[in-house]
Amino acid sequence: MTDPTLALVTVGLLSIGCQYFAYRIRLPAILPLLVIGILVGPVFGVLNADNLFGDLLFPVVSLSVAIILFEGALTLKYQDIAGHGNMVRNLCSIGVLVTWVIATVVAHFALQVTWQLSALFGAIVTVTGPTVIVPMLRTVRPKANIGNILRWEGIIIDPIGALLAVIVYEYIISAQGAMSHTIFAFSKTIAVGLVTGLAVGYFLGITLRNHWVPHYLRNTAVLTIILGAFAGSNFVAHESGLLTVTIAGIMLANMRDVDVADILEFKETLSVLLISGLFILLATRLDLGAIAQVGWAAAIVLVSIIFIARPLSVFISSYGTGLTWRELALLSWIAPRGIVAAAVSALFSLKLEALGYDGVEVIVPLVFLVIITTVVLQGLTAKAVAGFLGVRAPVPNGFLLFGASHFSRLLASELIKHKVPVRVADTNWDAIREARMQDIPVYFGNPISEHASLHLDLSSIGTVLILSPYKQLNPLVSYHFEHSLGENKVWGLTNNLISTRPSHQVSEDYAKKLSLFGEGVTYGYLASTVSRGGKIKTTSITPEFTYQDYLRKYSDKATPLIAVDENKRLHVMLSSNEMSPRAGWKLISLVEPEALPKEEVAAITQEK
Repeated sequence: MTDPTLALVTVGLLSIGCQYFAYRIRLPAILPLLVIGILVGPVFGVLNADNLFGDLLFPVVSLSVAIILFEGALTLKYQDIAGHGNMVRNLCSIGVLVTWVIATVVAHFALQVTWQLSALFGAIVTVTGPTVIVPMLRTVRPKANIGNILRWEGIIIDPIGALLAVIVYEYIISAQGAMSHTIFAFSKTIAVGLVTGLAVGYFLGITLRNHWVPHYLRNTAVLTIILGAFAGSNFVAHESGLLTVTIAGIMLANMRDVDVADILEFKETLSVLLISGLFILLATRLDLGAIAQVGWAAAIVLVSIIFIARPLSVFISSYGTGLTWRELALLSWIAPRGIVAAAVSALFSLKLEALGYDGVEVIVPLVFLVIITTVVLQGLTAKAVAGFLGVRAPVPNGFLLFGASHFSRLLASELIKHKVPVRVADTNWDAIREARMQDIPVYFGNPISEHASLHLDLSSIGTVLILSPYKQLNPLVSYHFEHSLGENKVWGLTNNLISTRPSHQVSEDYAKKLSLFGEGVTYGYLASTVSRGGKIKTTSITPEFTYQDYLRKYSDKATPLIAVDENKRLHVMLSSNEMSPRAGWKLISLVEPEALPKEEVAAITQEK
């Protein structure tokens, strides 16, 4: 393909297509991106990144990796390591070193490459990454503690592993001259990267905290300043820029009173438009002949990384954590490599090729082979392995309530009394703060954002109830979670205007989901009822007090919400079903103040 415009548009279309295909089949997008890149590149010769970009390929990849590392570093908060136990900290420190040493030694002897190149390869393959871990966890559904460990390891280890690769690379290029020059160059690179990163991170934090930049320019300003710091740091000290952006991200993420949620959400657009295209372009440069030439040596390296390095790093890191051998076995099996490994390997390969370093051509194909093998092998078998080990979480019966209104908080508190996993999500901080004060698990933000995909734990969630007044966002949340959870798992409140106003018409498919708690039950009705003193109560259905007795007692002064059967299964009350709770069931209802004893209404009013 000789037309650059057509080639770039083709890469964009292929990127979107791969992302959508991965979304439909519920696999990490990295897999179809790699396959397409290999097909249009070395297999059919349609695209080639070197021919397309020429001398600009190195700057494009370099800037892209800088953005990836900065965004990854923004998720690296000190309290996240402490909050998820010693295992995460150990995996991201001791575990990284164990994997690095084993991969380095095996690569050196199996591939017959220098210690410097094998050390660089070992550093690159220490990273896993949330972009491949999170989709896998949704399918595997491990126990909560295992899922948290894997999720946070993937988030934290990205910048740590990349930083290790940066340091190894700096040592390689500084080792060209005398030992004194080597030490000086290496020290200069580290010093410039640390000082510049801390200074830029602090400056950005102060800028965001004091609102010196208009809100609509925040993302663009932060991105351009980071790229400027990256280029400026490289100008002062050769190849110190990656360390600079990583340190700046960590600094910014851990400053007090600095909100980086918008910047993190910006990553979603970057991931689709930039990282996806980058992955295809990098795959077009793969030399399949180089992989074939390595032969059995590549298999030895793969086996060592998957079956020796990972289990050993997990078991050493687990000392004193109290995890069972079954839990450690699953942690040992799940460690797919992702976008950071691919991008960093391509970046350093390009740089070392430009310096004329021998043997570097084997690094990128081998890293991509590790990525493909781990994603495919572990993605297809992890669910079965978790089931065999008996460490899968039970069928999720929890609720995600989108909307943290007064009614939602009352319902969440009642479900918690029944020991039902609950999480409330909302973009309204005041409502989220009220929920937190009531010890209700919360997520502050858009539950369908990229940030939520990394931080919102849905391992125990089986049903989503849309209880918010956000008419534009509610349908998006509904379709998003119906895809991930399945049909008949997402329900919303009706809007009485739908049937009377043409301007409020919705699709027939979406309208069927708006049947939560019965016909005519709207957000306004629920909000009005609880504001007047309504209360959510649980009523036991017994042979002496049947469901018919319940209906006669409350008449139209109670709205059944959720029924709990004798097996502790929960059934959401809908206008589309005719459910009749039997003896042994419990019925969670919203009771209007007129049907409550006067002393209860007085107590509720006094609480307000």
